[in-house]
Amino acid sequence: MKVHADRDVCIQSGNCVMCADNLFDQDDDGIVVVLVDDIPADEEDKAREAVRFCPSQALTIVD
Repeated sequence: MKVHADRDVCIQSGNCVMCADNLFDQDDDGIVVVLVDDIPADEEDKAREAVRFCPSQALTIVD
């Protein structure tokens, strides 16, 4: 499983980092950064939660 981040849509809310700080970070401007290419199986629930709670829908799951 992979997560795609549309950095042009991100509104810097930080919900992704709060849900899964080992999968997501924010750059100096507060824009989402995906830290891993392939989400480990034991982190998939956290990744799905981050996608669900993204207010701008900047995150999408790529299976």
